[in-house]
Amino acid sequence: MRVPREGEEIQIHSYKHNGQIHRVWQETTILKGTQFIVIGCNDRTLVTESDGRTWLTREPAITYFHSQYWFNIIGMLRDDGIYYYCNLSSPFVFDGEAVKYIDYDLDIKVYPDMTYNLLDEDEYEEHKLQMGYPNVIDHILRRNVEKLISMIRAKKGPFSQEFVHNWYKRYLTIKS
Repeated sequence: MRVPREGEEIQIHSYKHNGQIHRVWQETTILKGTQFIVIGCNDRTLVTESDGRTWLTREPAITYFHSQYWFNIIGMLRDDGIYYYCNLSSPFVFDGEAVKYIDYDLDIKVYPDMTYNLLDEDEYEEHKLQMGYPNVIDHILRRNVEKLISMIRAKKGPFSQEFVHNWYKRYLTIKS
């Protein structure tokens, strides 16, 4: 598998379990790309929803994908602090054009004070029945919710403010 190169502009594609496209981020700048980790940044990028609606992201965001974890993390730099949005998802793949993953509905929103909420449990249960998520996926996702919560509480990895700020500084260097 080819890995994205530092400075390369790529898209991010989110799919649902049934193979349908869910969401596309038009442009993300790669800050680090290996076979295990992809870290990128986007700022005011165009996002297209599955129904064709579009919107622009409002603030710079550091994106973190790991090939061994069933989640990805977005750290959004806002005036009042860093907010995190965590998607429970399949591990990423990179096909030379885009980072791609399957979104499994469950999300964790983390606030600047590191409090958090697990979101969309009803949507998850509905889609689990509708799309036939296998039990093994359910178990994997539940374990990864626990892993995410553990990382949040420990302020580990992407949940360290230094992580987000340092990668954002790198983005500003690449873009200048």
